[in-house]
Amino acid sequence: MMTHIRTLVDSTSGLKFTESPRWYNGKLWFIDIHDNRIKTVDLTGSVATVLELPFIPNGFGLIPEGTVVVGDAFQRQIHRRAGAALQQVADISDLTQFCLSDGIVDAKGRLYVGDIGYNFLDPAAKPVETCVIVLVAPDGRASVVADKLFFPNGMVITPDGRRLIVGETLGHRLTAFDIQEDGSLSNRQVWAQLPSSVDPDGICLDAQGAVWCANPEGEDSLVRVREGGEITDRIKIDTHAYAVMLGDPERRHLFICASGSHDPAEIQRNPSASFRVVEVDVPGAGIP
Repeated sequence: MMTHIRTLVDSTSGLKFTESPRWYNGKLWFIDIHDNRIKTVDLTGSVATVLELPFIPNGFGLIPEGTVVVGDAFQRQIHRRAGAALQQVADISDLTQFCLSDGIVDAKGRLYVGDIGYNFLDPAAKPVETCVIVLVAPDGRASVVADKLFFPNGMVITPDGRRLIVGETLGHRLTAFDIQEDGSLSNRQVWAQLPSSVDPDGICLDAQGAVWCANPEGEDSLVRVREGGEITDRIKIDTHAYAVMLGDPERRHLFICASGSHDPAEIQRNPSASFRVVEVDVPGAGIP
C-alpha cells in the first residue's frame, strides 16, 4: 500500500514511549509509559500532560464521560482519576502474575485488561501461554474472564458492544469473544490466524469490521486484516509501530505510536518516540 505518512510530533516534544492511543473530545489521549504520564496531542501536534503518575502505566482507557482509568503495570492495581488525584479502584495482583498489558473501557465503564505474560524489564524473562484477561467493574469487583492466552495485547469492542477482539501478540492471531450482559466473555474463537511475521500489538477497528494491527518487528509495520485472516492493506514506516488509533472528527486519520526501540534503557538514553499519521478511506468504529 503506497500512501503518504507524516510525522505529527516526535521525541523533541518530550515523548518517551507512547502506547494505548484513544481519540476523545478532539484530541488523541495516550500513556507515555517510560515518562510515567498520561498525555494528549491535538491535530496540530501540540502535546500536553494530563496526569503525572507515580508508577509505570499500562491498561488505559476513558470512561464514557471522560474519567481516566489506568493500571499500575507492576503492582497490578487499577486506578481512576478523581479530580487531580488518583483513587485505587481494584487490586488485581491475585488474579494476574506478571504485569499488566493493554486494556479497554467499554460503554458501561468496565475495564478489560490483560496480563502481559512476562516482566518486560527483565530481558531474560520467558513469556508464557497462560495469560488472562481480567474484568474490573466500576465498583472495583474483578474477575478473570479469559485465560490461556499468549500475550493478550490490544483490544477492540465492536460498535454493538457484543464482541471483544484481542491481539495475542506471541500467538500471531486475533481472538474474539462474545460479551455477555454481565461483561463476562464466551464463545472464544480465532478471529484471524496471522502469518508468523505478524505479531499484533495495538489494534483498532474500522467501519467495515476490519482490524488495523501494529506489527513492531515485522517487515510490514501495519496490516489491515478482515475476519478470517485476509490482509487487505500493508503500511511500512521507517521505524517500529507499537499501537494504532483511528481518530480526527471523521475518524479517518490512522495515528501510529512509533519508536526505534522498546528497550527501557535505550529509551531513557535516546528516546525516539513519534506519532505518525496516515489518512485512510474507511473510518474508525467501535471502542476505543
